[in-house]
Amino acid sequence: MKVNIDQLFLLIVFILIPVFPSAAQTEEKQQKKEKTEEQSAKTGWTFGGVPVVAYDRDVGFRYGVIVNLYDFGDGLRYPKYDHSIFLQYSRTTKGSSVSQFTYDSDRLIPGIRTAAEIIYETEQGLDFYGFNGYQAKYNQSFENDEDPETYLSRMFYRQDRKLLRFRAEFAGDIIKERLNWFAGAEYFNNKVDTVNLDKLNSRKDEGDALPSVDGGLYQKYIDWGLIPASEKYGGSHTLLKGGLVFDTRDNEPNPMRGIWTDAIMVIAPGFLGNRDMSYGKLAITHRQYFTLIERDLNFAYRLSYQGRLFGDIPFYMLPFIFNSPPNYTRDGLGGGKTMRGVLRNRVVGEGYFYGNMELRWKFVHTRFLGQNFHIALSTFLDAGMVVGEYNVDLTKVPETFYINDKQFSRSDFFNEGNDNLHFGAGGGIHFVLNENFIVAVDYGLTFRPEDDGRSGLYIGLNWLY
Repeated sequence: MKVNIDQLFLLIVFILIPVFPSAAQTEEKQQKKEKTEEQSAKTGWTFGGVPVVAYDRDVGFRYGVIVNLYDFGDGLRYPKYDHSIFLQYSRTTKGSSVSQFTYDSDRLIPGIRTAAEIIYETEQGLDFYGFNGYQAKYNQSFENDEDPETYLSRMFYRQDRKLLRFRAEFAGDIIKERLNWFAGAEYFNNKVDTVNLDKLNSRKDEGDALPSVDGGLYQKYIDWGLIPASEKYGGSHTLLKGGLVFDTRDNEPNPMRGIWTDAIMVIAPGFLGNRDMSYGKLAITHRQYFTLIERDLNFAYRLSYQGRLFGDIPFYMLPFIFNSPPNYTRDGLGGGKTMRGVLRNRVVGEGYFYGNMELRWKFVHTRFLGQNFHIALSTFLDAGMVVGEYNVDLTKVPETFYINDKQFSRSDFFNEGNDNLHFGAGGGIHFVLNENFIVAVDYGLTFRPEDDGRSGLYIGLNWLY
């Protein structure tokens, strides 16, 4: 994909212009705020919560709740908190679930920041599109049941996963409020398989049943030998992590200015998992925040590289993106936390680069039920690509083969050449309580809908970075 710089610049300007308030409007608003509002420090425990409500025709109706509790202590450090507890529980009517507990505090152990997490996820339709970005073709018509000529299954690009993860991390000062060290461990028990179509079809009408595709693309990769037989059902690993963090943000969850840069080394010793081979990864991420209009408008960007240093990474561990504490490990490149609009896990390899630019306008500041409250609009541009390829031996793939009595060739599933940039762009709205609890709604569109999916709507918590 060749990117025309002039067109890209015009697109960025077109995206960013609508959210800039005029100077006159800004001055008038600021005067009103100074006369009518005061941000008061919070003390003790407060909490925010949001229901989890979503629907997918194949995995069912999702329901549950997310709650974040904060202890601001005596309020002298507000908006910085003493303790944070994050709880999430959600299920779908077809059996997928998320159960999560996350704790973060710099007061539990004096002088040490402590982050801990337990999460168990079951996903009956986790995205799987192959490896190395555009080298693996995505054909939307394969999952479009309105096109019977090419339709295979709405679950063709999916797999089943059950993931249990424990994390404990500790951080301390090298230079107070500037440079920190951190170290910790993270345990993954990752069980993957083909989608259980019988379970998904158990409550469907016959006319809406998902057709069998012999395990979908995931099973094809196993049959072709692109996924080793020893890895096809997943495995367990204990990761040892350590690194440095340079952080000058004025407010960690909701920054207006500052720098946040971290370098992370991740090592998975073979003797701490279910396989003999060890591997190591390096993750370097830089984020910077610029105040354009005091309290109201700022610009933020993020650049990140994550790649293999040594060893053999099992395919099911490739998508994970590592962050410094208290931020937690996230799934794949593509989707609501990395490239909005692009299909989740669309970009998977042994090394990848991604970046984000975002303009954030806090256009409402008020008090709500005795709490500090504001609303912010944002507009963004996200991009990423594979820069370290996962080894895929295409000579193992037949020149022609059949799926559901339809004939295909190798070229229907694979492209030659290297990956290129995947783009997503769009906007969002954020509702912020006490500068810490943030409900985010983002909508992103892709530049290449035929290869990356058309769009995505994401409802969750917190700014992306």
